[in-house]
Amino acid sequence: MTPLPARPATVTELAECVRTALDVDVSAKPLEYLAHAFFADHLPGVLDDNADDAIDAVVWANRGGGKTFLGAVATLLDLVYKPGIEVRILGGSLEQAQRMHAHLRQLIRCPAVSDLVDGRVTDRRLELINGSRLELLAQSQASVRGTRIQKLRCDEVELFDPAVWEAAQLTTRSKRVEYDGTAYTIRGSIEALSTMHRAHGLMRAVVEQTSQGSRRLFKWGVVDVLDRCGPEFECQGCVLWNECQGSAKSADRPAGHLPVADAISLKGRVSLGTWDAEMRCERPKSNDAVLPEFHQAVHVREAREIGEAWSWVLGMDFGYRSPTVIVWGALSPDGVLYIVRERVASRCLLGEHIDAMLEDNSCNPAWIGIDPAGWQGNAQTGLSDAQQIQRAGLSVRARRTTIRAGLDLLRARLRPATGEPTLFVSRECPHLIESLERYHYDMQRPMSEEPAKDGPDHAVDALRYLVTNLDRPGALKAGSYL
Repeated sequence: MTPLPARPATVTELAECVRTALDVDVSAKPLEYLAHAFFADHLPGVLDDNADDAIDAVVWANRGGGKTFLGAVATLLDLVYKPGIEVRILGGSLEQAQRMHAHLRQLIRCPAVSDLVDGRVTDRRLELINGSRLELLAQSQASVRGTRIQKLRCDEVELFDPAVWEAAQLTTRSKRVEYDGTAYTIRGSIEALSTMHRAHGLMRAVVEQTSQGSRRLFKWGVVDVLDRCGPEFECQGCVLWNECQGSAKSADRPAGHLPVADAISLKGRVSLGTWDAEMRCERPKSNDAVLPEFHQAVHVREAREIGEAWSWVLGMDFGYRSPTVIVWGALSPDGVLYIVRERVASRCLLGEHIDAMLEDNSCNPAWIGIDPAGWQGNAQTGLSDAQQIQRAGLSVRARRTTIRAGLDLLRARLRPATGEPTLFVSRECPHLIESLERYHYDMQRPMSEEPAKDGPDHAVDALRYLVTNLDRPGALKAGSYL
């Protein structure tokens, strides 16, 4: 019988434990995740000095990057070395959770750990003689509510129902346990593992939380899991050169699990957008993006000084429960539009928004572009929103056009057929920038040309009303301006 290695106390010991007990070699970046998963919930101090206090982890990795398999390895390490721990696997589908469980069932057959199983391993459950337990959860509210565990491992978060993900955040509880006569606490934690292939998807939102310090991000792509490259491949002319830059030839580089020949074949089968999103873990695919012409590197600028010859034009999308969005545009004498300010506010009365538009005398608007529906009268006052804005001394424009026509005007400014872009956004407008990237068509209605109305539409609508009233020829709605 192969002896079980002693409980690892360092990252190096952890890598050696996985190699000797499970016959698994882990490359550098995936090992960082594995170390965090094993140490961070109960034994601080063994990670690098720059590690933050975030215990929840997010793994953003490529297709075939081994994240599901590594999740199984991390789960087995938890079960073996943390007596009494309760672990649950929640997949984007039950089938996805079963993939991780299938890896786990293979790993548990290794001689060093096979005798630790208590009873029979089922399709949904696994228990060890030390009292640690694993169970698979279905992708449903009923499955996650009422669960009280120490670790929830969520695989392929991009496929999750957002409501189930939200409910799952309340499932974990810390637990006091004892190992070899030493008592310690296993802190409750959640891990999210996934690719990111949707610009507006759940995984993007989860990754963005890592910048706030609430979750720790572990990211790797195809190059990080490549096997060493042999003499049968030349760097010159290699289709992987842009990604690899010859690093796979290095003798000091840890071997990965993806053969170079397989990576070359995979790249040859897909579009560049799919490859960059799902294999290099770069910008998500824009297949369903309404405005794929928008790129932060091109269209987002630092705040700039506005000259006296410039004019101010505003766009406004009305809301109450959903936010009202106002964008301030500075129009240069040569017709270039810079969006330099934004206001995003929910549950505010129209008067508050009017005050916000009037408070800065340095940017008196020539007019405000709004939704033509803003001319509909209020049942209580008999005045429309547009009329109330006019009574405050502000000019209103409300050209009637289709959503598609308005979006075409935006596209023409973002990426004109000839010449340079004529629409830029200041970094002072983070909500608009995010909305332009996340504005998307409904994937469940592939033939529809109507964008989804799930949040990003409000800021884009405000910008669309501005640009429509600036660029579209034709008559205004009668009475729509002073």
